[in-house]
Amino acid sequence: MAELKHECGVAAVYWLGEGDTDLAPVEGGEEASRLIPRLLVDIQNRGQLAAGLTSFNAGRNQLIDTHKEVGTVSEVFQMNHQDRFEALMREYAGPAAIGHVRYATCGKDDRSYAQPFENHHIAKPKWFSFGFNGQLSNYQELRDEILSDPEFHLTRETDTEVLMHVLSRGIKKHGSGNLLGVLEGLAEQLDGAWNVVFLNACGDMFVARDPLGIKPLCYAFEEGMFAAASESVALANMGFRDEAIKSLEPGCAVIIEKGEFRLERFAESPKKAHCFFEWIYFANVASTLDDRGVYLSRKRLGEELAAQELIEMDSNTIVVPVPDTAKAAADSMAYQLGVPSLEGLIRNRYVGRTFIESRNRAEKVRAKYTPLREVLEGRRVLLVEDTIVRSTTMQALISQLRERGGVKEVHVRVACAPIIAPCFYGIDMSTIGELFAPQFMQPGQTELTPEIEQQMADRLGADSLRYLPVEAISRCVDMPCSSLCQACIDTKYPTTCGQSLFERALELERSGESTGRTYDLPLTTRS
Repeated sequence: MAELKHECGVAAVYWLGEGDTDLAPVEGGEEASRLIPRLLVDIQNRGQLAAGLTSFNAGRNQLIDTHKEVGTVSEVFQMNHQDRFEALMREYAGPAAIGHVRYATCGKDDRSYAQPFENHHIAKPKWFSFGFNGQLSNYQELRDEILSDPEFHLTRETDTEVLMHVLSRGIKKHGSGNLLGVLEGLAEQLDGAWNVVFLNACGDMFVARDPLGIKPLCYAFEEGMFAAASESVALANMGFRDEAIKSLEPGCAVIIEKGEFRLERFAESPKKAHCFFEWIYFANVASTLDDRGVYLSRKRLGEELAAQELIEMDSNTIVVPVPDTAKAAADSMAYQLGVPSLEGLIRNRYVGRTFIESRNRAEKVRAKYTPLREVLEGRRVLLVEDTIVRSTTMQALISQLRERGGVKEVHVRVACAPIIAPCFYGIDMSTIGELFAPQFMQPGQTELTPEIEQQMADRLGADSLRYLPVEAISRCVDMPCSSLCQACIDTKYPTTCGQSLFERALELERSGESTGRTYDLPLTTRS
């Protein structure tokens, strides 16, 4: 599913202990900041455009200092050049640090948009840096409010800069030593998905998750070492015991002030709206999010696909996953059907951000995937994919399977319900017109007929196509649908501004004016 990208990922570390432990990077833990690149590598799946860190060190003039750049984590931190990496780690050494990986759903692809964002100030409590994971649905309202003062100015087209100003005002209002008050203020003003890691020049930190818990956020505190990351796998690989790794509850924050660790609730959380895409696609398969394992969720998706399969299996039928995240579902589906799951498509893992891509979709697919003719030729293939968003990659992939792989039949099986609505919470699909499924469905329609699925298959160049029904998703995640955000498959947005943006997107689609991003346009109603 190369067509879909996530907003970003965040990480934080703070050494609060004494002496040496297996978790400390060096004796005494005074260089805990060295752990940030390691954590970011483990959440690199959440953003490959840019990376960065901010560290705190009371023993240098730059009490907090930020290193960030466009590139992968390895590129930004020179991890393939030991001397350069060590020099960076010494320069930014400190007992506390935050980190960020970015993929842009808004804003330019340059260093000024990379995070963390640092806000310099002569007063230490007002000198801070932060990293942000999510998307503010009321971005335009907040932006307009800031710019209503003619003395204010914004330099970037991103909600991260808006959030920086909201944080600055909150710190000014609540004064030093009251990060809980700042967070309470954020909860009153922000609509959307927002996980924030924050560090100031006093050495104070908070790691916060929005009241709906839309994006995942995990933390651990053991033997004097605190760490947080967007996914549990990063903390497990750092060495924390499984029982020490927890999902931060929605509306809660870990706050470290004056060297004291505490867990605080800053907002009520009457309902949850966890993004279901985390389990079926975005998260590392080794992660556990909100007590639900990613691998087991994907395994259940495959079982659901198998349960609804109508094609009669024979010795010529194989299941082939689209690498890599569809593999768990494909393997499970094949096991249930009693047919082989074979890697008929090999992904070129070195075609990444720096690859000079052709504008021709088929050439991009040819560079990224290699069909194995010896596996595919003459076969009936059940091609398993996570989801179909815009369909351009899938069309080119099916063409390659036929031309280069020599397959006899291609039957697409999608381990998700149809994507019928935009996301306003951090995934880069913001208009209805760019989506594949709505071209075949009526507004508000969530269920497919066999006739519609065949029309879709014909458009893709496949012999058949089957999606999972909406109700299968909550079963596979093992969580009630009332605790999930499934807006892109059921049009039920969990926030007021998200719903308003969807109504605006519908208006634009009906009028034929669906150009640009709905996210950038004024809301029809206010929260």
